[in-house]
Amino acid sequence: MSGTTPGAKTPMPLHWKIAIGFAVGLVLGLFVHYGIGAEAAWVQALTRYVTTPFSQLFLSLIFMLIVPLLFSALVVGVSEMGDIGSLGRIGWRTLAYTILLSGIAVVLGLVMVNIFKPGAGVDPVLAQQLLAEGAERAQSIVRDSATQPTGMEMVLSIVPQNVIGAASNNANIIALMFFALMFGVGLVLTQTPQTAVLKRGIEGLFQISMTLIGLVIRLAPYAVFCFMFNLAVLFGWDLLIRLGAFVLVVVGALAIHMLVVYSLALRLIGGWSPLAFFKGVQEAMLMAFSTASSNATLPTALKVADENLKLPKKVSRFVLTIGATANQNGTALFEGVTVIFLAQFFGVDLTFGQQFLVMLVCILGGIGTAGVPSGSLPVVALICAMVGVPPEGIGLVLGVNHFLDMCRTTVNVTGDLGIAALVSKGEADTDPDSVLARAREPEPEPEPVPRA
Repeated sequence: MSGTTPGAKTPMPLHWKIAIGFAVGLVLGLFVHYGIGAEAAWVQALTRYVTTPFSQLFLSLIFMLIVPLLFSALVVGVSEMGDIGSLGRIGWRTLAYTILLSGIAVVLGLVMVNIFKPGAGVDPVLAQQLLAEGAERAQSIVRDSATQPTGMEMVLSIVPQNVIGAASNNANIIALMFFALMFGVGLVLTQTPQTAVLKRGIEGLFQISMTLIGLVIRLAPYAVFCFMFNLAVLFGWDLLIRLGAFVLVVVGALAIHMLVVYSLALRLIGGWSPLAFFKGVQEAMLMAFSTASSNATLPTALKVADENLKLPKKVSRFVLTIGATANQNGTALFEGVTVIFLAQFFGVDLTFGQQFLVMLVCILGGIGTAGVPSGSLPVVALICAMVGVPPEGIGLVLGVNHFLDMCRTTVNVTGDLGIAALVSKGEADTDPDSVLARAREPEPEPEPVPRA
């Protein structure tokens, strides 16, 4: 007997509510920007005291729960593998797919920016205005890039000397992930009644974190409305038009990577249906586009992997928590395009060797970039300084960065879920009811009709 009351209305899916909030916020924001003006006193009061604080509160609530969620999800995901062999198999496959897709993303971005050369067509007067407007923030980003670890320092920073300190700093979240990974390995190697109790306690922490985040996510449609309203009221379409060539190259490359490269990988490597995959992950894509943060989208990605794609939990928890920081395909692509764009603008002729160096650093930067809004900008400034491009030029793209951050985060999160789907292929506990599994199963042959 069904538990659904006859005649009762089915609740609207969350991703539709988010889409409505996105569209309404964008339309109202554009109406206010062009019809009333962002300088109106009541508009400034609305954005300063209502929409901006609410959107910041939503992100703060998500980030407040990210550390316990990330730690517990990764520990439980590793411990559920049962043996080090499974961990090694899934870990190496995750790393291989991450490097492969990140490399393709960066190469695609470099090819497009060299073909269309968006930096060569920027009006010098407009460029000076944009540089002046973003000078203060650009200098701050350049200072931050000087403190970013490089080379061996980057490798050593993965191992935290103080786990609590790593947990308190979003920029060093990969160190917390390393500790959680080691903690999970310890649980696998230590099979005692005491560790079994500890494992159940960490599973409880994961369940509590997901429950609390589920409550916070109910605010997502309203937060998305505030995000888009603020963006449209303050900027309208002006900045996108003023740097249109650069924006089109980045968005075009991101779209090709997500829709073409991911689809080919899912079909050729995993045997999955791309249409079934994209239909299943649309809620996570909307959340990623709205928040511009892989970490903030992690709870939704885990929910989508479990409920929509029905991937093995040991795979989804491991791959998605790692991928929130270590698989930033869209970010790596954006970093490569932006560096070459600035080199074209300043007339710096980069050799093939220098562009190859840019590609390698972008792949590494995509792995080590914090999964928070604008986390890639210090890396872009660092790469610019390495190849002789003035890092202060990052002020040119600050105005359009938030929109592009939303686009590349969508690609990042979709890539995390795509790699989870690829890694899950062949795992014994893949759910037979998965939409992906059903999509790749061959149609049963009709039974022969017996002759009379």
